[in-house]
Amino acid sequence: MITVRPASERGHFDHGWLDTSHTFSFASYHDPRHMGFRSLRVINEDRVQPAEGFGTHAHRDMEILTWVLEGALEHKDSMGNGSVIRPGDIQRMSAGTGVTHSEFNPSREELVHLLQIWLLPSQRGLTPEYEEKRFPPESRRGALRLIAARDGRDGAVTIHQDADLWTALLEPTDAVRHSLAAGRHAWLHVARGKVTANGVSLAAGDGAAFSGEAAVEVKVTDRSEVLLFDLS
Repeated sequence: MITVRPASERGHFDHGWLDTSHTFSFASYHDPRHMGFRSLRVINEDRVQPAEGFGTHAHRDMEILTWVLEGALEHKDSMGNGSVIRPGDIQRMSAGTGVTHSEFNPSREELVHLLQIWLLPSQRGLTPEYEEKRFPPESRRGALRLIAARDGRDGAVTIHQDADLWTALLEPTDAVRHSLAAGRHAWLHVARGKVTANGVSLAAGDGAAFSGEAAVEVKVTDRSEVLLFDLS
């Protein structure tokens, strides 16, 4: 079964400094039909204006992944971490028992376009952790690349949940296939471009849930970037 979540139906808010779209219910946007999918709780597509950002705020008991599509994002947290991430950098923060952090666009000229992703952890009360790794474009072209996983295999960041996150940069001649083990589910998010997934057409910002499928087969109709979640 495939269920499409069109980009145009997401919760959308333009705050001036922040233009954001919520795939699932988040903050003041509440839709009981879209509260998440399996352990995947949040996919927010954010565009933050130059020299603007999210002031210091708190999280707990959540696995938070940040994936930058364009520009740069500066991070500081109560664990003493501070860095600037750019396209190809995956950032993982396990909020656990509690952490505060801020995220800002350090540029005074360019906006930053990013995906903020939250997954529920496999258990509550974990010790807060931070991790980031870089996956250059050549490692993601024409094939799915694992960037986050429970066991941190193949150089992925480690998340405290039975979930894998794959991503790919795809050209119109490319096609990728991801097999799903029995009882597994998938969520595909199209970050940019146009694809067909198991015969279903999807464009930038669209998402789709896959349950009871043997695999997710993605064929490209325009230069694209996709994120694929393999979920228990």
